[in-house]
Amino acid sequence: IRLGERGRDTKGTAFVVYEDIYDAKRAVDHLSGFNVGGRYLVCMYYQPAKFERRANAEEKKKELEELRRQVKAKKQQLAANANQTE
Repeated sequence: IRLGERGRDTKGTAFVVYEDIYDAKRAVDHLSGFNVGGRYLVCMYYQPAKFERRANAEEKKKELEELRRQVKAKKQQLAANANQTE
């Protein structure tokens, strides 16, 4: 997966699957920080539970922002109604 224009800001992502967990650990240990064409590799383990929690947190944050917006609108409406009755 490539992001950005073709140049120094281009980033790529690759997913590699190993059958043996020890091979995966060895790959992460030895390839992380390896220089390829003047760029350094960043190797990490895929953790689906962690990504799911992050997605859930972002979803809850959006819900909270929506609730805050609704409360703010309701307060403004109540203040406007109070000003009209005075």
